[in-house]
Amino acid sequence: MMFFCLIIPLFYLLFTLYELVGQWRTRSQCCYLLHYECFKPSDDRKLDTQFSGDIIKRNKNLGYQEYKFLLRAIVNSGIGEETYGPRNIIAGREESPSIYDGISEMEEFFFDTLNKLFQKSGISPVDIDVLVVNVSMLASVPSLTSRIINHYKMKSEIKAFNLSGMGCSASLISIDLVRNLFKSYKNAFAIVLTSESIAPNWYSGNDNSMILSNCLFRSGGCSMLLTNNRALKHRAKLVLKCLVRTHLGASDEAHGCCMQKEDDLGRLGFHLGKSLPKAATRAFVENLRDLAPKVLPFRELFRYIVLYSVRHIFNRYIKRGGKVGLNFKTGIDHFCLHPGGTAVIDGIGKSVELGEHHLEPARMTLHRFGNTSASSLCDHPQSGVPSSSSLPPIVPSSSLSPIAAVRVLVQSSNSLDYLSFDFGIVSDRRFHPVTNTASTIVLYRFDRQYQ
Repeated sequence: MMFFCLIIPLFYLLFTLYELVGQWRTRSQCCYLLHYECFKPSDDRKLDTQFSGDIIKRNKNLGYQEYKFLLRAIVNSGIGEETYGPRNIIAGREESPSIYDGISEMEEFFFDTLNKLFQKSGISPVDIDVLVVNVSMLASVPSLTSRIINHYKMKSEIKAFNLSGMGCSASLISIDLVRNLFKSYKNAFAIVLTSESIAPNWYSGNDNSMILSNCLFRSGGCSMLLTNNRALKHRAKLVLKCLVRTHLGASDEAHGCCMQKEDDLGRLGFHLGKSLPKAATRAFVENLRDLAPKVLPFRELFRYIVLYSVRHIFNRYIKRGGKVGLNFKTGIDHFCLHPGGTAVIDGIGKSVELGEHHLEPARMTLHRFGNTSASSLCDHPQSGVPSSSSLPPIVPSSSLSPIAAVRVLVQSSNSLDYLSFDFGIVSDRRFHPVTNTASTIVLYRFDRQYQ
């Protein structure tokens, strides 16, 4: 008993020192999200169930079993009637795409969101110091960043990065890149554009593991404006507090669960393996081990350590018992998971013991937009805050209190990267994270920070 009386204050002191050191290390580094724009394609690009069926009928390589598989996949996909596809597929040219189809698909997204971003933020294109574009499955010459720089006549000193092959984690990887660049450049502006090219990557074969990507992936995108200029923090919607990344590329199972390859007849497509939910869940759990000390209250960490130690010491005397785990709901109110598919959402929800209340944002995003790859975390719709929570799905800015308390965990798949932000509401200019049809990619908290 005396041992516990001494160890508890000591553990609390060490934990407090750890928090103070973390705050001191990040005090000199800042990354603010000034504005972001999510891409909502025009209505003539919508793919409802009937039109999706017409596209499937055009594929003469499918047999009876493949039709049954696709029908079952579409019914169980969780995708609604108002998702968007590329124009060449709408026009019936999915089997003979051109490089122009992919480039035009991206340029439509780039210029639509960037025009709105510059107009609403008041920042000129010539003021941008860093430009990061991530599109996993399209590489053009000149690069996509060069096309944007040429279109907006940006300055010659701009630092441009064109990322590919990063999958659904590309948004967070891009923000991590910007955060590290901000350590070397003062008062800089950065733009991150994230999307996926669907037009030249439609699979027209009959391999079930590759047909599935046609059912899940849809068109979308997001543009974000970031800065490390402290003088603009009063305009910031979000401030980056921590970023945790976990990479399972060394695991053969995780490495091969999502892969672009050719089928037996040489038709290019995107393979989604049966091990994907398992790999995503494993990465999720490993990532949370690093994230837990940063987001969970002291009482929950202490409870876990005590219970784990007791079970370890008296394990031989305990025949049965529940698994000892962290209760992340004590420090996180809302979980915005990557809407990669119902299997991924269900698998992660089960591993962390989340209820439908916490899974609703991911399910509704999948229903409204489908899986838009890296930009899915930016595409959480107006139901991004669960309707059963204290905040209704659609909240007018005038109804928000300047002091609220909401914390959200957001996850992406693939290498499973996590971001955590503090979200502050300015008392004289209140706002809600929902812009158009999207909420943002963050662990965020409404607090007194910017008052």
